[in-house]
Amino acid sequence: MNKALKKGWLALGVLVAAALLLAGVYYAFMPRGAAGDKTITVAVVLADGARNGHTIQTDAENLRGALEEAGLVEGEEGPYGLYVTTVDGVTADWEADGSWWCLTKGGEMLETGVDDTPIADGDAFELTYTVG
Repeated sequence: MNKALKKGWLALGVLVAAALLLAGVYYAFMPRGAAGDKTITVAVVLADGARNGHTIQTDAENLRGALEEAGLVEGEEGPYGLYVTTVDGVTADWEADGSWWCLTKGGEMLETGVDDTPIADGDAFELTYTVG
């Protein structure tokens, strides 16, 4: 085996080891929801600005679990988990009119979807019907 090939295999091995290390660190420190019973609130903001408030008691650790237990959301499975299409009986259709459901907490858009959003007792979320 020539030196260039050996160096290539060594570099590949180092990259794989680094990727595994980073994955392990992420898994160890990724956000997790609080265990046990908790109460959260979810405000559903409709296209006309009307708000429907929901109080959910759950032992789920992520937002998706709580929303599904309450029968509040429906959607399609995608590469990043549940893509929420229907909230509180109202369906948003991106392809038809550019509408979608925006997930926020404290008025700030979240960088996670419902599958990856941990919840704790007292959390308050908003699902806002958005166009464009």
